[in-house]
Amino acid sequence: MKLGLSLACLLAGSVFGADFDLLIKNAQIADGSGGPLEHGSIAVKGGRIVAVGRVKGSADAIIDAGGKVAAPGFIDVHTHSEDICLIPVAENFLRMGVTTIITGNCGHSRTDVAKFFQEIEESKVALNVATLIGHGSVREQGMGGSFIRAPNAEQLAAMEGFVEQAMKDGAVGLSTGLIYVPGSFAKTDELIALAKIAAAHDGIYVSHMRYETTRIFQALDELIRIAREAKIRAEVSHIKLSGPSAWGKAKEVLKVLDEARAAGLKITQDQYAYTASSTGLRQTLPDSALEGEHADFVARVADPQKKAAIIASMAEMRSRQGRKDYSYAVIARCKADPTLNGKSIPEAAKMRRGADTLEDQIEVILEIEAQGGASAIFHGMNEDDLRTFLKHPLTMIASDGGPRRLGEDVPHPRSYGNNARVLGRYVRELKLTTLSEAVRRMTSLPAQTFQLKDRGAIKAGAHADIVVFDPAKVGDSSTFSDPHHYAEGFTHVIVNGGVTIRDGKLTEVRNGGPLRMER
Repeated sequence: MKLGLSLACLLAGSVFGADFDLLIKNAQIADGSGGPLEHGSIAVKGGRIVAVGRVKGSADAIIDAGGKVAAPGFIDVHTHSEDICLIPVAENFLRMGVTTIITGNCGHSRTDVAKFFQEIEESKVALNVATLIGHGSVREQGMGGSFIRAPNAEQLAAMEGFVEQAMKDGAVGLSTGLIYVPGSFAKTDELIALAKIAAAHDGIYVSHMRYETTRIFQALDELIRIAREAKIRAEVSHIKLSGPSAWGKAKEVLKVLDEARAAGLKITQDQYAYTASSTGLRQTLPDSALEGEHADFVARVADPQKKAAIIASMAEMRSRQGRKDYSYAVIARCKADPTLNGKSIPEAAKMRRGADTLEDQIEVILEIEAQGGASAIFHGMNEDDLRTFLKHPLTMIASDGGPRRLGEDVPHPRSYGNNARVLGRYVRELKLTTLSEAVRRMTSLPAQTFQLKDRGAIKAGAHADIVVFDPAKVGDSSTFSDPHHYAEGFTHVIVNGGVTIRDGKLTEVRNGGPLRMER
């Protein structure tokens, strides 16, 4: 934790002017290693940390932490932030201590990574932004609208070329969303071929696996096979067990992953701290109903025989999940009919059709998809499973959220409160893990896993991404019914040496930008 004064002065270039740009003093420092907190100061010069511990010298700006915790800025490895340039401040992330986000998850990404990074630079974003290259987006670009088949040799070569270019442009790896069209139609051999391209650039394979239900062990076998045959590091996205029929198997899931790790594979997982997920309402429909263009879906629903087949498949899906209806699903955003936002599917059916029978629920789902679709929140997980996954030392904390505008729609509260919820509920209240360990899994573990050089640590030479928070007050105030509230307890947020939040107030400093993987 300590750096000699002479070295600090040398690094700071203290011959002219103040020794440091910024000095954070009187802090309880959680350095990201998971070790005990130590009281001391943090000195910053030129966007880097140059001294930690007992620091002497002058500074252009001083923050007195007042005994609060100073930690590395949190790294959210699982976000959906392709629209970050439209909401470049992303205050919801900053307010819960997140200074770095990784987007391009679940197989969906910008395919022109160089252009995406250029737009980020021009937009002057407040965060550091890294990206994965999404298999689903690559598949759509390489295969057009016909997905229920393997790519031919020419199409696979084109897809490999897209991944190759993305990795050269700085992507940190390849992501898949194997419950989403078109990724759901991909065979394992196709995924291995593309993962090998990412592996050649030392990237990571990040997967929203094919199943998160009772069939999760098949999905784990596939992920392990890809990691082994492609010789690539792997990450299980938002590890969970969905549906009552799958609950209670968390220890078995972790056992499979631990055995794979013991066999030499490098596999980690991330998790959000809620028992509800959020994705498109279309996930209640069979993949076969969604193949092709939107007009193809509308035509299928208009055909009585094809519609009956879709409804029969929906019944099979409910049965596998142990569900009787769609009361577990709540609409987050319906562009065609915003009056449905915040309503459960039975409530939406009652509003639209005057009844909330299962038949009416199915009809309203089909209607919404035909009118352009909706995003929804799915209350489908078990708290005991959540806690079991959260205790594991290789589980990183990630929101699965995105940048938000206050008051817009009724989104999942994780985009506002995920990190704060872990520190408040699961660390302070339930003592499920220690504060230092929770910080490690928000900082150094993500940085190491995604190879973000000189990030995720409070040490000399690291980029000065730093958060200051009160462990007695940190927490999430956002809820499922009232999500638009920033996290509490964070007083200062520093990104690359720039104070973006000072004394709880947003400043005009925008020190973020693209993070290209360094190879």
